[in-house]
Amino acid sequence: MLDNKQIPRLIISRMETPETHPDQRGFSLIELLTAVAIIAILAAIALPAYSDYAYKARVARCKAEIMTLQASIAAYKVFNNRQPDTLAHVGYGDLLDPWGHPYQYLNIADGSVNGKGSFRKDRFLNPLNSDFDLYSMGADGLSQTPLSAAVSHDDIIRASNGGFIGLASDF
Repeated sequence: MLDNKQIPRLIISRMETPETHPDQRGFSLIELLTAVAIIAILAAIALPAYSDYAYKARVARCKAEIMTLQASIAAYKVFNNRQPDTLAHVGYGDLLDPWGHPYQYLNIADGSVNGKGSFRKDRFLNPLNSDFDLYSMGADGLSQTPLSAAVSHDDIIRASNGGFIGLASDF
């Protein structure tokens, strides 16, 4: 049986192995700095990749919501023989895009728009749609009617009367 004086010596003797010295415990400063540097490099690689993934996920969600809005507007037209005046008429008046901005809707087909100045336009300044414009102002929350404007490049748009839904910079 061990007495109380032998127990501390037994613990210390187990800690002293041929690889370590009795006065060396823990990590050196170089080892700690190396570990911190490796973690910083991994974080520098991972954060931009995550940000890009999160942005693409928001764009995908926005495209899906625009498709849903487009289907609701088409159903409204079937039942009422005209386009809705606002998104509230199809039950989506308070719907916000993934960046917290309201979706923009403009009824073109019913002639309720005065002039063509408010229509969304492509790089050749031709209207994107002949029935209605529907888009998100994107991450920056800013937009101008021509897609060639710098603030419009991140907009998620509906163009070609629903034939294209995606980033304005891709159209």
